[in-house]
This record gives sequence, C-alpha cells and structure tokens, in this order.
Amino acid sequence: MGEHGFDAAALLGWISGATAEVLETAGRFGEDEVRGASLLPGWSRGHVLTHLARNADGGRRLLVWARTGVETHEYASLEARAAEIEAGAGRGATELLADLRDSAERFAAEYRRMPAEAWHRTVRWTRGQQHPAARAADARLSEVLIHHVDLAAGYTSARWPAPFVRMMLPRVVTSLSTREQTPAVRLRATDTGAAHTLGTAPAATVEGPAHALLAWLLGRSPGTALTLSGTPRLPTMPAVY
Repeated sequence: MGEHGFDAAALLGWISGATAEVLETAGRFGEDEVRGASLLPGWSRGHVLTHLARNADGGRRLLVWARTGVETHEYASLEARAAEIEAGAGRGATELLADLRDSAERFAAEYRRMPAEAWHRTVRWTRGQQHPAARAADARLSEVLIHHVDLAAGYTSARWPAPFVRMMLPRVVTSLSTREQTPAVRLRATDTGAAHTLGTAPAATVEGPAHALLAWLLGRSPGTALTLSGTPRLPTMPAVY
C-alpha cells in the first residue's frame, strides 16, 4: 500500500474485500436503519452510503484522468459534492445498496483498465492536492474502511487490515503534526512497537493496539482500548478525516 512499492493488483484485492464487507453490512439495513444516525454529526447512514457511492465515482474520474490525460475532475466542486450527498441520502434501503454496489463496480472496472505507468501520473483532487494516481487507490481503501466504522453497525477498527493500519497511522500523525491545535503526546502501538510523537516534549503517553490508536486519532473511537500516563484523560484531537 502507498505510492512506494505500489502493487495495483494487491491493493485492488484489499479494496474489493473491504467493499464486500461494507456491502454485507448495508445489505442488512431496512428503512429504519438507513435513516438511523451514523457516527458522523448530522449524517444518517443514508448519507454515509451515498458518500461512499459518490466517492467511488469521484475516484473513478481521477483514474480516467490518469489513464487518458484528459482532465476529469473528481467532483465539480466541494459544494456540488455536498449537494449530491444530501440529495441521495433520503433514498430507500434497496436503492442505496444498489448505488453502493454499482458505483463500486464502476470504480473497479476503471481500476483494471489502468496501465502500469498511469499510476504514477499526477492528478488533482477537488481541494487542490496533487498526487500520483496511486493515491486514489489508497484513498478509496481508506474511505471504505473508515466509513464502514461510521455506519455504527458493529464493524469496528479491530477489523481493519493490518497493512492499512501500518500505512494510515503515520500518515495521520503527519497530518496532525501540521496543526497548531494538536496536543503534544507520545503514541506507542503495543502490538507492533510503532512509536510516534506529536508536539514538543509531550508529558502524556498513549498506548494501545495500532488500530485503536488510529481509530482514536481519527475520531472514530473514544479510546476505551487505550491506556495513558502523564495526564488524567485523553487529549482531544482536531478532526483530520
């Protein structure tokens, strides 16, 4: 995973497996469940499912750009993205599931069309970030795995694949390190031995399984699986995802 040592076929396998799991969860939802609250403030499960479907379409467009060289924007704008999610969130459970499945299949079909050299071509996301197209594959995996947790339907970070956690934890730490409001803290993964430091000379240390550290940093867990020293309570992290 990641741009270095990028293995397109292996990563598609991870994406396909994660997609099958979120489709299984969504397939259990009835009308009441899709109207139910997600972990994201102001969003129902219908919002999350619609976002995942539109994200697949946006990611597919980035891959088309990389493959053809023709600018094919992820979304028309951030406002258009938000409007599409809001417009689709109120659909019925059957329609939401079909959209999630069909959009994922379109993404996978375009993914398979990508020649090896296209993964290294630079494309631009809606917020202006420019990265090699390989990042679109990483991003799709992240979207499916993290937002599956957001469905609040029994799937937790404990089921995230270890390679994903290894890729994502240092990336999130790096992102947090650029934010002035990030508290100073040491992080230690008790299962992998990975260690990270946020801020200068932190007094607090937070320890736990790598997936639990990542879920807490992402705001997807209150940190009940973590232990801490040097502070009476877990510090509050700014939103990064």
